[in-house]
Amino acid sequence: MESSELIGVFDSGVGGLSVLAEIRRELPLADLMYFADQGRAPYGVRPLDEVSAMSGEVSEWLLDRGADVITIACNTASAAALHQLRARYPEVPFVGMEPAVKPAALNTSSGIIGVVATAATFQGELFASVVQRHASGARVLTKACPTWVELVERGEIDGPRARGQVEQCLAGLLEGGADTIVLGCTHFSFLIPLIEDVAGPGVAVVDPGPAVARQVRRVVGYSDGDARLILATSGDPARLREWARRLAGIEGTEPVLACVWNGG
Repeated sequence: MESSELIGVFDSGVGGLSVLAEIRRELPLADLMYFADQGRAPYGVRPLDEVSAMSGEVSEWLLDRGADVITIACNTASAAALHQLRARYPEVPFVGMEPAVKPAALNTSSGIIGVVATAATFQGELFASVVQRHASGARVLTKACPTWVELVERGEIDGPRARGQVEQCLAGLLEGGADTIVLGCTHFSFLIPLIEDVAGPGVAVVDPGPAVARQVRRVVGYSDGDARLILATSGDPARLREWARRLAGIEGTEPVLACVWNGG
């Protein structure tokens, strides 16, 4: 690819900022545009066909503004729309998220792995396919943790309430013998210190974000851009700017773009 390609990245909210930060580490000179669909978040409680339609709208919005590559930094959107988007835009490289079940299955000692995600992610064919292909020899326990998304969207990544929610979601997985916890939602990456503390030193936490960023680098090849970072949202621009700075240490290089969908 050309060195000046614009990489589009999107999520329902601020969770994908964790992936954006990893992409910036892999490609520090890349030109990036991040879209947070905060006006319609969260995706994880919506039907998959609705998430697919919204993902198509966001992808079109990014492409209209010059994106050459799109990273779906959202497990729910990847489960709902990745295959359809690749078919709709065959000339555009799409990099999606999938729960890192493969490395978890390879490294588990107990043979039991836990996956935390949204309910919609577990309903998609992508998750079932990943488990079938990569974890046939392991026992996979799943837990939907929608309140974790709400915590991160509020910037609440520590404290008693956050800890209580993490403990509640992990309890069944840990009691079931899981020695590896796979994060199946990009929002959850911001809770890793708390998850590790609750789970204890004998439990590994697997975050797919770094692997996705490496895949973006493989797709792009290299980048000799201007290190531009454009933030955009269908919600409150000031809120996205603040959470980007607080959660991920990310500062956009230009004013945050606002988007209003017809019909809300």
